[in-house]
Amino acid sequence: MVVNVANTGSTGNAGNAGNAGSTVNTPRDVAVRYREFSWHEARGRSDAHEELSARIGQDDEICELLARSLPSGNKQQPNLLLAAVRYLDGPHAESGPRGEAAYGRWREWTVRHWDEVRAVIMRRATQTNEPARCAALLPLLARLPQPLALLEVGTSAGLCLHPDRYRYRYVPDGPPSPHGEPVEAGAPDSAVTFTCRTSGVAPWDDGATVPPGARPEVVWRGGIDLEPLDPVGTPDDLRWLHALVWPGDEARAARLAAAVEAVRASPRPTVVRGDLIDELPALAARAPAGATLVVFHSAVLHYLPPARREEFAGLVRSVLAERDGPGHWISQEHHGVLPWITAPEHRSLGPGDPMLLTLALDERPVALTGPHGQSVHWLRPPLP
Repeated sequence: MVVNVANTGSTGNAGNAGNAGSTVNTPRDVAVRYREFSWHEARGRSDAHEELSARIGQDDEICELLARSLPSGNKQQPNLLLAAVRYLDGPHAESGPRGEAAYGRWREWTVRHWDEVRAVIMRRATQTNEPARCAALLPLLARLPQPLALLEVGTSAGLCLHPDRYRYRYVPDGPPSPHGEPVEAGAPDSAVTFTCRTSGVAPWDDGATVPPGARPEVVWRGGIDLEPLDPVGTPDDLRWLHALVWPGDEARAARLAAAVEAVRASPRPTVVRGDLIDELPALAARAPAGATLVVFHSAVLHYLPPARREEFAGLVRSVLAERDGPGHWISQEHHGVLPWITAPEHRSLGPGDPMLLTLALDERPVALTGPHGQSVHWLRPPLP
């Protein structure tokens, strides 16, 4: 997704968890940014991107090129350059350049094709649309009054608007418990299965993550994004999403392809191009009156300044309060993004990992989740 942070003079997006709004003006700043990206973001997640970004951070000529020919801010994101070269089938696009000789080939190709690379950077944005996040959303969606009208803020390619089209397998993590057996839910004939580790006791009377076979009934889907993508109808958008998947993460690339197939036959969601605050009231008004409206987002508000986050929160409360029918707000954001809903249980778990997200229902934290829906740790106390 891409969200508007016009008040800060830049645009934010979900593709880069660090330096989202920073300003880069000099080759030295570029070098520092790439070295920080290598150490803080790529390390432990992608050996190829860790090495490549570290080498770029030590390459004075490449840093000079980037600083001179790209505008400051989000167009200087390391993710964007690395994805643009992969999108254009640059050398080592699939595995990443490893070693000095391979980096030399990557460097030579990138400089020689710089006009093409720059054009992709200026036309595209780093966007994340991880459909496996639906594994964390499904337990909440399945417990709400049915049917549902889903409205996603920062919808990107819209794949998270189809939680009823995927299959899920929830695997308890830790010692045996009353809910110690894996549970399957969702669409039994889906082209993709998302596996999610669970721990803790879910905040329902039965304590289970989901009832076996649980599947929400969705009757309307809407989304907002500054630059929405259509991977089903536009092959080039799907190609770009694949370019954003880091080298070596074949499982994520396979999930993306399978998720697109799973939703291919579904009616297209109503996706509005524009600012999340400007467009939310009108789009929410289009949701069917007889359905439970669910406004949700995942790793989006991190890219808004605090004042805009508070403005957005007030708007969601107002939209739901004024709706003639039931409505709920599900947020899945990094710690501290919505500080008034941060749970004290965070400290007891010691989540030094900044990638963990806080899953909240109507501003009440219910779980800590993996950034790609790979895990859910339920929090106490239970919901009223």
